[in-house]
Amino acid sequence: MSDPAPSDGGTPQMKAIAVVCGALAFAAGSAMSSGFGGFDPAAFPYPVEDLPLTPAGYAFSIWGVIFITLILNAFYGLIKRDTDAEWDATRWPLFVTQAIGAAWIGIAQVSPVMATITIWIMLGGALLALRAGLKTAETWWMHLPLALLAGWLTAASWVALTTSVVGFTALTPAVGSWIGLAGALLTAMAVLRVMPQPAYAIAAIWALVGVIVANLGGSTAFVAATGAGVALLVWEALRGIRTA
Repeated sequence: MSDPAPSDGGTPQMKAIAVVCGALAFAAGSAMSSGFGGFDPAAFPYPVEDLPLTPAGYAFSIWGVIFITLILNAFYGLIKRDTDAEWDATRWPLFVTQAIGAAWIGIAQVSPVMATITIWIMLGGALLALRAGLKTAETWWMHLPLALLAGWLTAASWVALTTSVVGFTALTPAVGSWIGLAGALLTAMAVLRVMPQPAYAIAAIWALVGVIVANLGGSTAFVAATGAGVALLVWEALRGIRTA
């Protein structure tokens, strides 16, 4: 057991309770909404009707797994690791991500720009929490939930940014999606190089496979490039496992 966590903005127990509340609110915010089917095209000067970078609808089911693992992480942390310094280091950035996530669908329905900004803040919080959580040896309770969250948010952040850029410029959805795909792959590769977490790769790959499915019958070049991106992430994940 680690030494008790220092007081840096609240007691460890208080922060553990906050993470539990955040995890439950995050899941409830999604469950109580009508779902998110993308930004309203009418919210942009140049309506974005069909963005190739957007995964097929089934891919968003990964949120169910993410919510369950985050809730398990929160309660395990409260009950078993409430004063653990290594667990405590993850709590504020994770809580920020969860708190924003609880309101994110509502934000997205009102302002795509604010939704884009806030989802990048969510990604930053998830990555900071994952980085801090790697100091623990608890793969299933800590690494898995945070890595799945960060991996999916990496893809989602680039989809949101690409949609907003296309919607406010004369950039076509096809060109924007090529740029967004490159950005998402570079981000994911960089994260895997620093934090070789298989669950992060799985979530990012799940998103890319969803993009492939959404584009079947469309641009062969874009499908092939996305498939190459999947292979690249698989290679990087395996390289990280071998060198760990």
